[in-house]
Amino acid sequence: MTWFEALFVLVAGVGAGTINAVVGSGTLLTFPALLAVGLPPVLANVSNSVGLSPGTAAGAIGYRRELEGQRGRLIRLIPASLVGGIVGAVLLLKLPDTAFKAVVPGLILLGCVLVALQPWLSKRINLPDHAHRGAWWVIPAVFATGVYGGYFGAAQGVLLMAILGIGMDANLQRMNALKNVLATVVNSIAAVLFIIVAHVDWVAAALLAVGSTIGGFLGARYGRKLPPVALRALIVVIGIVAIVTMIF
Repeated sequence: MTWFEALFVLVAGVGAGTINAVVGSGTLLTFPALLAVGLPPVLANVSNSVGLSPGTAAGAIGYRRELEGQRGRLIRLIPASLVGGIVGAVLLLKLPDTAFKAVVPGLILLGCVLVALQPWLSKRINLPDHAHRGAWWVIPAVFATGVYGGYFGAAQGVLLMAILGIGMDANLQRMNALKNVLATVVNSIAAVLFIIVAHVDWVAAALLAVGSTIGGFLGARYGRKLPPVALRALIVVIGIVAIVTMIF
């Protein structure tokens, strides 16, 4: 990897870390960047997962204020993300990548629609006893998103925000903080498995780790200042860009 290519990957990591902390979908920057510098798809995907893990953790730390009072939710949802991430990582190592890529654009589109309609849907789906625990389907949906995140991960945050925003009664910034923790769990467990059983390009992973950590703190600092309408609009726009990128 040349110095220019290394700088290119580093900058992509900063951008991905920032986007992941605010919305999700940072993989749509870094995965193509790794392909552009010559990494084959599976190696790029594995190295990307390892490299972005510190960035998602930085985003979660940056949003720690919004996590206050959400310990019960974390206890219920983290196991679902953990198991889902393991399943997804194993699938990546066992299945051809065409299996999930065929449905990824549809999943992202669904997430965008759900995020856009979240205020309207929440009033009709949530019952009083869902206020803290969340709707019954949140845990299996988080598990399914964890599987997807462990396998590929692009727009994992969009899907999580749709699930949490509709299934739980809390403002969008608090859901974003919860999303960052769950994405960190998925990315971290997948990264551990990849380090143990797969080949990692450590130069690429290290560059992404540094860049995404910087971006994670930047995203947490400025993302929490976005009003709900602006944050929801940003999620939808990034989701649409993700769809177009993956199709074309």
